[in-house]
Amino acid sequence: MLKVGLTGGIGCGKSSAVAIFRSLGVPIVDADQLARAVVQKGEPALAQVAAVFGAEALTLEGELDRAWMRAKVFHDPSARAQLEGILHPIIHARIGQAMQSAFESGAAYVIVDVPLLVEQGYQSLFDRIVVVDCLPNQQLERVRARDKTADGQTQQIMQVQASRELRLQAANDILDNTSTKEVLELQVNQLHKKFLGLSSC
Repeated sequence: MLKVGLTGGIGCGKSSAVAIFRSLGVPIVDADQLARAVVQKGEPALAQVAAVFGAEALTLEGELDRAWMRAKVFHDPSARAQLEGILHPIIHARIGQAMQSAFESGAAYVIVDVPLLVEQGYQSLFDRIVVVDCLPNQQLERVRARDKTADGQTQQIMQVQASRELRLQAANDILDNTSTKEVLELQVNQLHKKFLGLSSC
């Protein structure tokens, strides 16, 4: 049972790599989706967030006020630590459950898509870390073409993400996405064969 975490900076092509793995029949766990699910209305984690941060953390409908919470943790590191202390153990558990379900269905290995894997310290959850990498100027170009956003906005996101160097240091395997989609697909296929081999050991 091989557990693989996959990450990459904005515009590096993580979603493209995930799509190729999925086309090969590899089960994909979306950590962002799980993170959103744990703070849905009625979830115990949302009640804990409200207990710590007060009614301001909720909308009038009783849902998480994401804009308020983003602003709160951006300006207050202690608030960020409190929020992560509530959510991360629950998200970790949900990721573990999702991986176990994949293995019970007969999967040789599972990919967990974690955009902020390094930033949030999720390395210990996985047997291997895959980093999708490209050059910083390519990140800007790709996000500009994809989202029609100004470079300044993308650079702000890049600055709060882990540096390219930190991501690469965390990697067991690197998908070099500085070339074409076809080259990326070839690399993913090679990793797929490698992971199938490792999972049978």
